[in-house]
Amino acid sequence: MLVDDVTIKARAGNGGDGAVLFARAKFDQGPTGGTGGQGGNVILKGVADLGALKVFRTRKDVFAADGENGGQNTRTGANGKDVIVLVPVGTVAHDLTNKREYEITSINQEIVVARGGNGGFGNHHFRSSRNTSPDKANPGEEGEVVDLRMELKMIADVGFVGFPNVGKSSLLNELTNASSRVANYKFTTLEPHLGVFFDLILADIPGIIEGASEGRGLGHKFLKHIERTKVLFHFVAADSENPISDYDEIRKELGKFNKKLLDKKEYVIISRSDEVDEDRLKEIADELKKRNSNVTTLSLLDEKSVENVKKILSKIQEEK
Repeated sequence: MLVDDVTIKARAGNGGDGAVLFARAKFDQGPTGGTGGQGGNVILKGVADLGALKVFRTRKDVFAADGENGGQNTRTGANGKDVIVLVPVGTVAHDLTNKREYEITSINQEIVVARGGNGGFGNHHFRSSRNTSPDKANPGEEGEVVDLRMELKMIADVGFVGFPNVGKSSLLNELTNASSRVANYKFTTLEPHLGVFFDLILADIPGIIEGASEGRGLGHKFLKHIERTKVLFHFVAADSENPISDYDEIRKELGKFNKKLLDKKEYVIISRSDEVDEDRLKEIADELKKRNSNVTTLSLLDEKSVENVKKILSKIQEEK
């Protein structure tokens, strides 16, 4: 199962304490206490693996190492080791403690979400002409501790939307060999699936139902993955009792969730076109063209119609 929304506690390392130490030589007993090391940071790093958040199904805390204390002969303590948290590209990290937000948009991008504390000064730092033997040092600073909500919003070039069981998964498999589960019942796709068609990332978004924008079914869990998709392929089944109503209902749910979704470039795919006669297919297409001029028909049994979809994808690729 895709884990796409987790909340964890991220604790950066504390800084090491400064040391109060003096030289041991008979004629040189000046202050030699070193400064403490820097605490380790908590860092998010972008990766291509969509399942990278799975580790946090059971793990709810991330700790970076503390810095070491300062040592003799003005030796600075070692810095604490950073902890790297791998997250999928497309993750939005909400710092609930400080009301900040970070976004991972590329592979290997790194963002520090909790900073380690500074090390404390040793007594060598405080020496002066008036105080040649200071006996004080600073404690290390505490590292940041933040509650971090990580939310995956996939970044895809083309998102497949529509009611359940309208052929989205079947086309994704045909184009990309993505092996998305396909069957003739609702919610066959229980999590988003990705495939790659040349340089385009295609996302099969699980079937949307009426009321999804209010959380019915899996609701927002599905809809949020459409927000960053650049182009939509809106699937309408030709053999539906009312394909026009289906189209309008999905558009209504998209708009309720986020009105900006209605402004995205959209192609309407009349799927399973082999299930109705030509007159009925033309009637559906003509009615949909009143709403959107980008309408094409699709049957996986008709190679020509599949090629037409590939041509649309090639055009999108060129524009990209």
